[in-house]
Amino acid sequence: MDKKTQTKQTESPDKGRILSKPRIFFGLTFILFSVVLAFSFVSYLMNWKADQSQAGTMTDKTIKSSNIFGKVGDWLGNIFIFESIGIASFIIAFLFLVVGTLILKKRTFKPWKTIGHSLFFICWLPIFMGAVTKGQGVLGGVYGYQIMDYLNAIIGPVGLWVVLVSSILLYFILEFNLRPSSIKAKLDKINDSTIGKVKSMMPSSEENFEADTELEEEAAEAGQNVTVTDVSNKAKTKEQEPINVPKGFPEVQPLTDPETIVTPNQTSFEEEKKPVSLNLNAKPYVPTSTPEQAFDVTPVSPAISPVPPVSTPAQDNIKFNVEIAPVVDVLDDSDRKSQELVEKHGLYDHKLDLAGFQMPTVELLKDYGSEEISINQEELEENKNKIVGLLKNFNVGISEIKATIGPTVTLYEIVPEAGIRVSAIKKLQDDIALNLSALGIRIIAPMPGKGTIGIEVPRKNPTMVSMRSVIASHKFQNTDMDLPVVFGKTISNEVFMADLSKMPHLLMAGATGQGKSVGINAILTSLLYKKHPSELKFVMVDPKKVELSLYSKIERHYLAKLPDADEAIITDTNKVINTLNSLCIEMDTRYDLLKNAFCKNLKEYNKKFTERKLNPENGHRFLPYIVLVVDEFADLIMTAGKEVELPIARLAQLARAVGIHLIVATQRPSVNVITGMIKANFPARAAFRVISSVDSRTILDSPGADQLIGKGDMLYFNGNEILRLQCAFVDTPEVERLAEYIGEQKGYSSAFLLPEFVSEDSTSTVGAFDPNEKDALFEEAARIIVSTQQGSTSMLQRQLKLGYNRAGRIMDQLEASGIVGGFNGAKAREVIISDLHSLEQFLEDLRS
Repeated sequence: MDKKTQTKQTESPDKGRILSKPRIFFGLTFILFSVVLAFSFVSYLMNWKADQSQAGTMTDKTIKSSNIFGKVGDWLGNIFIFESIGIASFIIAFLFLVVGTLILKKRTFKPWKTIGHSLFFICWLPIFMGAVTKGQGVLGGVYGYQIMDYLNAIIGPVGLWVVLVSSILLYFILEFNLRPSSIKAKLDKINDSTIGKVKSMMPSSEENFEADTELEEEAAEAGQNVTVTDVSNKAKTKEQEPINVPKGFPEVQPLTDPETIVTPNQTSFEEEKKPVSLNLNAKPYVPTSTPEQAFDVTPVSPAISPVPPVSTPAQDNIKFNVEIAPVVDVLDDSDRKSQELVEKHGLYDHKLDLAGFQMPTVELLKDYGSEEISINQEELEENKNKIVGLLKNFNVGISEIKATIGPTVTLYEIVPEAGIRVSAIKKLQDDIALNLSALGIRIIAPMPGKGTIGIEVPRKNPTMVSMRSVIASHKFQNTDMDLPVVFGKTISNEVFMADLSKMPHLLMAGATGQGKSVGINAILTSLLYKKHPSELKFVMVDPKKVELSLYSKIERHYLAKLPDADEAIITDTNKVINTLNSLCIEMDTRYDLLKNAFCKNLKEYNKKFTERKLNPENGHRFLPYIVLVVDEFADLIMTAGKEVELPIARLAQLARAVGIHLIVATQRPSVNVITGMIKANFPARAAFRVISSVDSRTILDSPGADQLIGKGDMLYFNGNEILRLQCAFVDTPEVERLAEYIGEQKGYSSAFLLPEFVSEDSTSTVGAFDPNEKDALFEEAARIIVSTQQGSTSMLQRQLKLGYNRAGRIMDQLEASGIVGGFNGAKAREVIISDLHSLEQFLEDLRS
């Protein structure tokens, strides 16, 4: 080693010590100052009342201080504690300690994180202490008292504590990550570590076996009873190694002959993964054999008798662990993405556009007082005696009779004597009506599900069934139906409801003034009381122009119309045709959406959309129910004929799955108005009083509607049985109040817009094609139409993600240019150009 190297090695330690002296000096100075501050603050707090007046008398030797650092300590305590931040001054002493430690390079913590926490407590601790002590004492200091007093005057004592507690809780949540998921993860980690420690403390199978052997020997020495098996076990322990039994298997009883060896059954790896149910209390199967036959014994399968394998000495130290893999739900990418969206944004809420919408209250409907049924015992006895006497005159014996009193009708159920034909009683309907001097006698022979014959007799003093009573009923308020419709009350005075989505369409008939329009108002009122505007839309057709005009005030909430229509309630026959065809287009569009979403009905589709499993960028949207209400169908048939019947029949056949339902009413239910095609798709019928029995058979396929008494008395046929109901009465002022209540609230910008329908008359007005005015997506739309050979406006909407109006204009341009043919009703347009090569040549000619 040369001299230069030795010189560098001897000089470098001294040089390092010389360079570190300023750092050591300043570091120790800061640490020492922090200690002086801390002890001064402690001493000041112990005697602050006596030492506070001495803080300004530094030069007066006659006044003595009780502070540990004298008047300097009093001065420091008065400056930092009393006149500043109270007990938060200890944090300043702590910060000096931090700085001194950093200068000495003793980094045992994160300095910037520590300084940040310290500044937080310096700001909020004085305010908190000022609020606790209410400005008394020095714990909060002048700063804490002033801020506390200011906040108290601005936001009050409760607001002050809310701010303090919220800030402190927020600090701890952010600092210690006190989220539910993190807390659960920490608890699971603690449980896993605890289970591991418990498993490590549990004795092995060999230790268990030795412990059992010692217990058996102790029992034998104590003179207790020992079984033959136990004795043989003790004898064999001297000749062979102990048998290790895996945990969870039943105890193995060894063979009597020590030379007998049973070969264990071998199972495949796939069989070991299957869960096996073992009876731990069952004794294992031990075959009985002679020593010569011991090697020929076939082992019993574990599926029959779970015999644990006998371990060899080489297997004694092998650990056998059985684990059951947890069931893991395999989610595809779309389900996983939808779950992430739901966790981030929550379920889609279709009510957010009208989040402040208030559902109508029952107080909007008129209260007609008590609707309890009054029993007239004299009337009941009189009618009973007349019925029994009349039947006796015709040699019809009765063994039993009872009465059920309804709002407007009393049902007398009779049980005829043996040998009496039912037809003999049905023939006496007119005679019973004559004898009772009553209108509307109806005989039900026999009554469905009962061994009786019913005779419905109108009451002399019927009871009114108000709409308010049925809307306020527990049955209606707590229903889970999709489209609940409450008609009124049955003969047994029970509220009768039906689900329009299950009907799925309703055909109503009744003569003028018999309650048909009131029945329509009852249906609409019940739907308005249960469904939000985002869930239900009405398409109203009113040829009489006065029945449904009351609902014009709820246009921006519940009504639907064509884009170019001025009014939502349709009264013009031509507009009715366009609206019905527009509903057919809407139905086809909805079926395409359901097909792409792999859903069978509207309820499943909306559920998927609510769970964010459907992408709105692909055209998916929340679909409301659409209810078409036609007040006078006979007038439409007389003026439009097949143009109305065909779309009505098509909607009735197909529209139920996509949430489009029809309510069609007519005064004259003749066969040329209600044809067989319409009746076949309207299983639900509601019949008010009609003029003749022929009309009753047309609407109900059975007589009875001509025997009703009017004023809301109706028969409801659900496809299985006919029920007699008293329709709930809702007056015009009640409907006006309900419409005004809804219309005064915030609604959508316009009514729900149906797809635009271009009739055959309007297609002839397509002008000459101007290439300079063609749409920017004209050529792309033409390629889509030609490649698919399907001229459909709804397809352009989906493929190009356009609105219906723009897609319709592009289709008009394609027709004017000669690429597609004219309008063909509900079918797609004919595509004139057959292939893409011909289309490109055609487009090139247009460009030139």
